[in-house]
Amino acid sequence: MKMHDLSPAVGARKASKRLGRGIGSGTGKTSGKGHKGQWARSGGGVRPGFEGGQMPLSRRLPKTGFDNRYKKVYSIVNLDDLNKFDDGAVVNAEELKKAGVISKIEPYGLKVLGNGELTKKVTVQAKKFSKSAQEKIEKAGGKAEVL
Repeated sequence: MKMHDLSPAVGARKASKRLGRGIGSGTGKTSGKGHKGQWARSGGGVRPGFEGGQMPLSRRLPKTGFDNRYKKVYSIVNLDDLNKFDDGAVVNAEELKKAGVISKIEPYGLKVLGNGELTKKVTVQAKKFSKSAQEKIEKAGGKAEVL
């Protein structure tokens, strides 16, 4: 195959509609715009969402919701997820991501919650722990290290 043999797939390229090229073309004279009116004019038509002066849907519906730009977003892990690791392992956000427990490390780091039971003696390194999580980790013989 050479450069001069290359061509687009059949049907991949479509010729543009040639407007105003005589009555026989089917798109001559008014070029498919009908006679007069807003849509026949240059630059005519209305903006997206315009409903002819009726109160538009975007203004009829109430405003809802609020995004707090100052909220702290943590990657969250429960204690029963930590049972995947061996005794004596050091568990941190990077290790959890490698193991596939969390999909991404959030900007404020890792927070460990106390849902479930921990059966392994592991050292957990995180930015935050819930009280119950810290108690359960220490009860199982592990350590909870705040980074």
